[in-house]
Amino acid sequence: MRIYPLEKSLNLTIDDIAADKSISHRCAIFSLLSDRPSCVRNYLRAGDTLNTLKIVQLLGANVEDNGAEIIITPPQKIKEPNEILECGNSGTAMRLFMGLLAAQKGFFVLSGDKYLNSRPMARIAKPLNEMGAKLDGANDANNAPLCIRGTKFERFSFESKIASAQVKSALLLAALYSNGCKFSEPELSRDHTERMLAGMGADIKRDGLDITLEPMTSPLAPLDIDVPNDPSSAFFFAVAALIIPNSHIILKNILLNKTRIEAYRVLEKMGAEIKFHKTSSKYEDIGDIEVKYSPNLKGVEVSGNISWLIDEAPALAIAFACAKGQSKLTNAKELRVKESDRIAVTINALKQCGIDASELEDGFIINGSEAKFATIDSHGDHRIAMSFAILGLRCGMQIEKSEFIATSFPNFAEILKKMGARVED
Repeated sequence: MRIYPLEKSLNLTIDDIAADKSISHRCAIFSLLSDRPSCVRNYLRAGDTLNTLKIVQLLGANVEDNGAEIIITPPQKIKEPNEILECGNSGTAMRLFMGLLAAQKGFFVLSGDKYLNSRPMARIAKPLNEMGAKLDGANDANNAPLCIRGTKFERFSFESKIASAQVKSALLLAALYSNGCKFSEPELSRDHTERMLAGMGADIKRDGLDITLEPMTSPLAPLDIDVPNDPSSAFFFAVAALIIPNSHIILKNILLNKTRIEAYRVLEKMGAEIKFHKTSSKYEDIGDIEVKYSPNLKGVEVSGNISWLIDEAPALAIAFACAKGQSKLTNAKELRVKESDRIAVTINALKQCGIDASELEDGFIINGSEAKFATIDSHGDHRIAMSFAILGLRCGMQIEKSEFIATSFPNFAEILKKMGARVED
């Protein structure tokens, strides 16, 4: 992908941001927890989430996509598939299915692309095996392909050493089909799973950082949901509005869960002018985000609530690079094991753009200055590619392996063009 510098300001409303990926994955997977059809509107039709829908079908569900909505009719019980369950590039899908399938009767094999199969899975497999599950895979079950022999296990308590919505969700799904659990985390991670389970009628309670979940005694209620647009995807355009002079952008129908808008709060600390307008609330708070050009962005230090902004870190680095002074992100070692080593890849790419930036073991330091055109390698990481496309609106950019953007945001380039950008494949 080649991006040319914008020659005008951005003044528009964007209502076709990609639907939220985290919510879409859960809609497909959690539809299996009911015995009645779930209705999902605005489901994300991207590579990763379409793979999740296919897996749900292989597990026995009937999926009817009529364009406006997707109807998912679950099987009476999850069936044993006769082929490998391919998760593509999605760690969320693989980790949630690990938990769900660990407690089902049958034999299951989960795999993904070469990037996903190199990511760590022991953080899920190890606690599940300790509770009585039977998971095995490459490198002592730390990498996919993963083999799962489903079984029911006893009630358990687990204290997670990391704040991870994926670890939490996997163990909660396993406990739901077994005998329940108590789960504790060091800080609040994204809470979409708890919210959706509660909305479906699960007996789940939170007390501070502790969650108690009782087992299902009957199938949960089906979903009837409009998936909001993804705040992580919208964040790219929020950064664009901040760094392109005289811009004003309104991002419509965005998920406003507090565990998903922390990166916007960081921008506010940097001096950004951002307004949130809540419009509805069912399973989640939803609304519009208004962002205006902020010429005096200043450097900031970020070390708290990192799990709430881990996906936005590459785009946040772009804002840091365009701010005045030094910015520092720490406590973000998880970035090392995402779709790429996002610390190394982000910093190397910024250096190619002429930005003074350096790696830390658990984050990075960036000194803001004027970026220049560069050819950067996204290493197959969709968020790296999109982040540097936004920087390219200021200085131009050639991005290698940009095709991976389609895993989460198929119409990203179309929105750039609607904004007035010149984009070449």
